[in-house]
Amino acid sequence: MPKVVFTHAVVDVDRWLKGKADRAAALGRNVVDYVAEDGGNNIAITADVDDFAALQALLAAPPSDMQALMDEHGVVPPIATYVEA
Repeated sequence: MPKVVFTHAVVDVDRWLKGKADRAAALGRNVVDYVAEDGGNNIAITADVDDFAALQALLAAPPSDMQALMDEHGVVPPIATYVEA
C-alpha cells in the first residue's frame, strides 16, 4: 500500500478543512491534511492508499457525486499526485 501525496489549490482553506471526514472516507487510511505555512490557498494531503490505480481513475474522471463534493469543498484543479518510491 503506497503512501500518496496530493497537492492542489482551494478556494478557501477553512472551508476545505471542514471536509476532512469526506476526504478520509474517499482517499484511504492515515489521511493527513497540510496547509501552506505562508497562509496561501495551496494544500497537501497524505494518505495510505489501498488501490492506487482505482484512485487514479477516480481523480481522472470523478463521478458526479465526488465532483459535487470537490466543488463543495472548494477544490481547484489540477490535483498533482506523488507516490512513495
